[in-house]
Amino acid sequence: MKHQDKQDNASPPLTGTKARTQRLLIDTAMAMYEQGAFPSITEVAIAAQLSRATAYRYFPTQSALVSAMVDESLGPILAWQPTQPDARQRIAELLSFAYPRMLQHEGVLRAALHLSLQQWADNRSNPNNEEKLVRGNRKRLLKMAVEPLEGKLSPEALQRVVYAFSLIYGSEVFMVLKDIWHLDDAGIQDVTQWMGKAILLQAETDAKQAAQGESEPLTP
Repeated sequence: MKHQDKQDNASPPLTGTKARTQRLLIDTAMAMYEQGAFPSITEVAIAAQLSRATAYRYFPTQSALVSAMVDESLGPILAWQPTQPDARQRIAELLSFAYPRMLQHEGVLRAALHLSLQQWADNRSNPNNEEKLVRGNRKRLLKMAVEPLEGKLSPEALQRVVYAFSLIYGSEVFMVLKDIWHLDDAGIQDVTQWMGKAILLQAETDAKQAAQGESEPLTP
């Protein structure tokens, strides 16, 4: 499901007491996740001093709760709009804008990764399991970032660039650069910016080589 589909299917916003209750549950859950916990909906309800039934009315599944927390954490990022005309500048702009926010809410994003891996394991044993954590905002943002490359790269090459950027724009980076290599926040941002430049440089090099190959006369 893409971001637009998610928006189209979204329920109307709650108001009054219901909105405050939902906010209390989200804030309580986010605080628990940021402290390194992975609470169940029941545990969130207890911490928020609400009944289990009340919590489940707002968030019937763990996926619903985590999705709400991710949306809350990444709200400003999801509203990002590029201000630069050049793809290289746009990628640098997106990474510079997004990573401080992602690092600020690292606990929630790790919870989303944890749940995604858990659902993958559950689906292997139960293929009919319909609970899914909807993820698709990354695609939309990256496509906006590389839009200036349309017409300059072939569709296949452009898609490869998007795939490559998907590996450096997201919380999965934490697992490698922070957990394995123990980089600090500044180090993570430095490496991802460098990788972004390298991806674009390789794409440009490939495009030039392809163009030269097409322009070379055929030998008899």
